[in-house]
Amino acid sequence: MAHTRLDETRMASLKDVLLKRRSEILATSTGTKPLPASADVNSRQGDLADQATGNNEVHIALKLKQTDAKILQATEEALVRMEKGTYGICRDCGDPIAPARLEAIPWTRVCIECKQKQSA
Repeated sequence: MAHTRLDETRMASLKDVLLKRRSEILATSTGTKPLPASADVNSRQGDLADQATGNNEVHIALKLKQTDAKILQATEEALVRMEKGTYGICRDCGDPIAPARLEAIPWTRVCIECKQKQSA
């Protein structure tokens, strides 16, 4: 497949989306709230169900922070690829990434075909 360049308007729109996403993640992560008291192993309050609920809340909060960190890193990498002129090109096969995929996941590194191969 021949490399098709994203037009400047679409590229600018995707860059705006990436910058906005980066700002959102940074805004939520810099306003870091301490983990709930249930994160403290020594604070055993309530019955076992309450403790389990507290542990689940802590686990979910940590997973969300990890996910945000991964998206932030991928977003930063996408912005660098934009500067280098390699944005929208699949890292694995070198083919262009479908514009619809970039609209859905602007920080993606691979085309849908390569992503499906990774998931298989």
